[in-house]
Parts: sequence; C-alpha cells; structure tokens
Amino acid sequence: MSTVLVLAAHPDDELLGVGGTLARHVADGDAVHAVVLTEGASSRYRKGLAEDLAKSAHRAAQVLGLTSLRLWRLPDQRLDALPLIEVVQQVEAVADALRPDLVYTHFPGDVNADHGIAARAAWTACRPYVLPRLRRFAVFETPSSTEWGWSAETPFTPSLYVDVAGTLELKLEAMSCYDTELRDPPHPRSLPALRERAAYWGSRVGREAAEPFQVLREVL
Repeated sequence: MSTVLVLAAHPDDELLGVGGTLARHVADGDAVHAVVLTEGASSRYRKGLAEDLAKSAHRAAQVLGLTSLRLWRLPDQRLDALPLIEVVQQVEAVADALRPDLVYTHFPGDVNADHGIAARAAWTACRPYVLPRLRRFAVFETPSSTEWGWSAETPFTPSLYVDVAGTLELKLEAMSCYDTELRDPPHPRSLPALRERAAYWGSRVGREAAEPFQVLREVL
C-alpha cells in the first residue's frame, strides 16, 4: 500500500485534474490524503460560499473514498500576500506526518496565481533530503486554468498518463458535489467537457480516458 498526497489550491482542484487517478489509488488500496489550501470563496464575496464549498469537499471526498481531507481555509486568491515560508512550513508539517510515497499538485504555470504558489510550496516541502522515500512528484493540469496560462516558454508537457476509463464516472460523480463550481457546456469545468478532456488525453496514448501529468521527480 502506498500513501498518496494531493495538494490543491482551491476546493474542486483536488478533482479537476487528478480525481480519476485518486480514485484508482483508492481502488488499489492506497491511502489517499487531500489538502486544500484556501477556502476558495473570499474573492467572490458571496455570503456562505466558503461553508458550501467545505460541505461539497467533504461529500466529494466520501464519493472518492479518500482517507483524509484537510481544509486549511487560507485566503482565496491571496496566497501571494502570505510569506511563502509560512505556506511551506504548513505543507512540510503534513508531509512529515504522512510521509507520502506519491505527491500530486498543480502545474506551476497556470493562469491562477494560487496554483503556482501551491506548487512552489509543495516542491519545496518535498525536496529529496526532506522526503527521501518519495517515489514520485508530479503536477497535473487544472481545466480552465492551465490552458489559459501564459505558457509559451514552459507549457504543460505530460510525460505520464494514467488510464482512468474505469474511474472517470466516479470522478464526475464527485465533481457533481460541487454544484457551485460546475458550469454549463462548453465551459472546461462542465461535466461534458471534463469527459471529453479525458477522452482527448486518452486518445494521445491509445486509451478510452486518461489524466495527464508532468513528472518533476521519480525514483524507481
């Protein structure tokens, strides 16, 4: 059994790019832990949204069968206002407690600044002499963020594809828990678009559905 840690900036980010993969880990008997850094709501000023998102996150975690879910509720779209060392230290504390074998987080070149900070904190906290047993550190795309980033020099370049044909429906069921975050087609965060996206990535590698990752470090 492996210990898996996903570090996401906002509620629903733990599903958008990696939900099918996490469901596969759960099916394989791995312990899967999710950390969501921000409350995902304060930048939108809708009363009660943070509480709604927290409830959605817990429902989605139950659908996927996650071992644990940590909601830190740091300020949404304001991670750049916090000293990076404080975010890193929080991630380090979780990593030290869990000692993960695999870590997934955001692609740092996303249009959303919180994603880049989450990624920077994660790879700093997971440096080799801190987590020497870490087997894989990989970053995922976030639909409606990765493809909208300024990525001419550092585009998202997948080197790992996970077959999620058997878990895609579970991912979409979990995403359905986030009724405030889903959009109508053809928005990238609509259920049909997520299904089509998985089919596209699957077609790249001869599978019905896949999730792509860029591997920053892997030790076999």
